[in-house]
Amino acid sequence: MIALTRMIPALFRNGSTRSADRRRVLRQTRRSRAWLLIVSVTLGPVASAAGPGALPPTGTDAAITPVPQPPPADPLKLALGERLFNDRRLSHDDKLACSSCHDILTNGADSDHRNTAHDGSYMPFTVLSVFNAALNFRLNWQGNFRTLEGQTRSSLENPANMATNVDEVQHKLDADPGIVRQFEAAYGRPPDPSSLLDAIATYERSLLTPDSRFDRWLRGDKAALSPEEQHGYALFQSLGCISCHQGVNIGGNLYERQGVFHRLASGPKILRVPSLRNVAVLAPYFSDGSAPTLHDAVRRMARAQLDQTLTDEQIDTIVAFLKTLTGTYHGVLLRVPP
Repeated sequence: MIALTRMIPALFRNGSTRSADRRRVLRQTRRSRAWLLIVSVTLGPVASAAGPGALPPTGTDAAITPVPQPPPADPLKLALGERLFNDRRLSHDDKLACSSCHDILTNGADSDHRNTAHDGSYMPFTVLSVFNAALNFRLNWQGNFRTLEGQTRSSLENPANMATNVDEVQHKLDADPGIVRQFEAAYGRPPDPSSLLDAIATYERSLLTPDSRFDRWLRGDKAALSPEEQHGYALFQSLGCISCHQGVNIGGNLYERQGVFHRLASGPKILRVPSLRNVAVLAPYFSDGSAPTLHDAVRRMARAQLDQTLTDEQIDTIVAFLKTLTGTYHGVLLRVPP
């Protein structure tokens, strides 16, 4: 059992697909399911034994690991990246900044998660939180970007988002002596596409939310979770939720079919599994935003993905556990936008 649980992180790091070809993704998903069946069978007895007074798992034996502290970074690049993240000149019409959709002061997303494009139409997917995005093995709902730099460039060029390009942004920044000096101090040269994208990515890598109550429990603080919350985690394991939602980000490390047994949401059938970090402050849920509450999301997920009909008591218990996954940024607990 220990050997299998130690294989979990490596399995999902190396089980990625190298193209967007649907058949290849499906083959990957089938292979993952075979392993996930083993994982869920392996974790099942552990979950059953992990009652309210259970000790938290530790080290490589844990299917979920705590969010780390942000990685070391050049403070000049970090400050520049933060400034660019909030700079509306990164959009063609100077109306949008990265922070327009990703509110760092609340949940890293926005209040409704369903932004509109420049033409007034709804975006095809809900807005994902930028917090802990650096811990995912792929980015976006479809998992179609491997790096923060690539995802940032795509957002700049997307006509529904910033509707610009790095050359246009660079031209705007070149006209600002203050920010040119900031680039020269951080990179030794004026703004260029490489330094522009690197600065933003450096800042985004710092947007981690450690020190949730669940992470404190994982580190050995048995008082960090109530008996109900610990029971919710045990239920989360025994039902099989942990088969897809594990690792440091409690998701974000494999692809899966949405609606395995019953319909779940609109949109593509194969998606990158979302992270459950900070999930309690990220309503509405699913790629189409069709679940308004966490209780509704848990109920529908259990039926669609696990073919399970949960009682209200079971849902309440799992939700109690999920609420312990809310972390902090700069020492402040994340919250729902006003």
